[in-house]
Amino acid sequence: MKTKTVYVCTECGAVTPKWSGKCTSCGEWNTLQEEIQTAEKKAVKSPKVSVFSTQPIHISQIPQEEENRILTGIAEFDRVLGGGIVQGSLVLVSGEPGIGKSTILLQICEQICRNRTVLYVSGEESPRQIKMRAERLGVISENLLILPQTDIHEITARIETESPDMVIIDSIQTMEKAEVTSSPGSITQVKECTSDLMRTAKTTGCPIFIVGHVNKEGSIAGPKVLEHMVDAVLYFEGERFLDCRILRAVKNRFGSTNEIGVFEMTSKGLVEVDNPSKLFLQGKPENVSGIATVGVMEGSRPIIAEIQALVTQTPFPSPRRIASGFDYNRLNLIIAVLEKRCGFFFGNSDTYLNIIGGLRISEPAADLAVATALASSLKDFIIPSDTILLGEIGLAGEVRTISGLEKRVLEAEKLGYTRCIVPKKNKITGFDSQAEIIGVSNLREVFSKI
Repeated sequence: MKTKTVYVCTECGAVTPKWSGKCTSCGEWNTLQEEIQTAEKKAVKSPKVSVFSTQPIHISQIPQEEENRILTGIAEFDRVLGGGIVQGSLVLVSGEPGIGKSTILLQICEQICRNRTVLYVSGEESPRQIKMRAERLGVISENLLILPQTDIHEITARIETESPDMVIIDSIQTMEKAEVTSSPGSITQVKECTSDLMRTAKTTGCPIFIVGHVNKEGSIAGPKVLEHMVDAVLYFEGERFLDCRILRAVKNRFGSTNEIGVFEMTSKGLVEVDNPSKLFLQGKPENVSGIATVGVMEGSRPIIAEIQALVTQTPFPSPRRIASGFDYNRLNLIIAVLEKRCGFFFGNSDTYLNIIGGLRISEPAADLAVATALASSLKDFIIPSDTILLGEIGLAGEVRTISGLEKRVLEAEKLGYTRCIVPKKNKITGFDSQAEIIGVSNLREVFSKI
């Protein structure tokens, strides 16, 4: 049997007979992956059914239908999806191995199977293995159907005959299409199988959840176009050896991408965390330098998080700077501002920054807390435990305004914080708060009021 080797770009799907460091189609570097194709198999063109009209339609003539969502019974999951599962949607769930992707989907089956039918398609586990995990999670229902299958044509045919209310594909990397000559998990197989599932979801109105593996860089394994094909992309974040899990929507055509769901992994599965701030602040040390508290907004929800900084003299010629849960380049920017505008010197010190609980902070409102924690560790002074710091830092050392200040302050007050250092130009009046609101305009003023 003759074989042929080609190289496929994971970003754009372009095919080339030779490997090169840069894709000639999209210009991305190191995105070409080798695929082996057999020469004897000839691709048979399968009939493609269009789910769209061939004629243009006036937007005023399109009938308006009421959005019908399926509630999963897990409030944190519904929050991330934008209020529940939309009929006919295709959702990709991805994350590190063992993070809880299959667990959360089985727990959703427990709620939905009370009055609906769910088809669980597994290409990785046997029915007995799935039943053992389902029994541990308490998911036993006559409405949960298990299908151990990897052939995409058999799966789509079974969806049409069984007419389930929801389908789970675990995982897309194990699915294969007979007409495609490459092996399961290859770029072409993943793209073609997802395309078939998308057409099935749109024609039948059945929502389909796809489990996707990640590669060593942490992105979804397979072509980047996979994320563009689906309606929503959900990422499970968190350390495997910690109990906290964060579900984040990277893409969502039916809701906001700013919302997150917080879960705690237990022996009986994932449990919702109603107040994430308490979880992230558990075990916060007292009377230790380098500890600061910040309030961040994740969608419409304020979360109080703990930031820890450690600045220590380095034995190496070049100091190290390491950030966990915070942007590395942003850390270097804040250090540069502290050196230039406040007279601190980090040139002979290793700098470590950590966001407790596996939380990842990307919004600039955490700048002030990060800068204060770094200065606290460098000069070894203690930030009062009842103080929260909110504000963005500019290159001139100024503290700039932030959004959602009222929600952040009120959430901090609920947790016992009595002093809030905020940007002076923010509107710090007009809302009912018993906490002391301290307005500051620059970093030097912050250090004088701590």
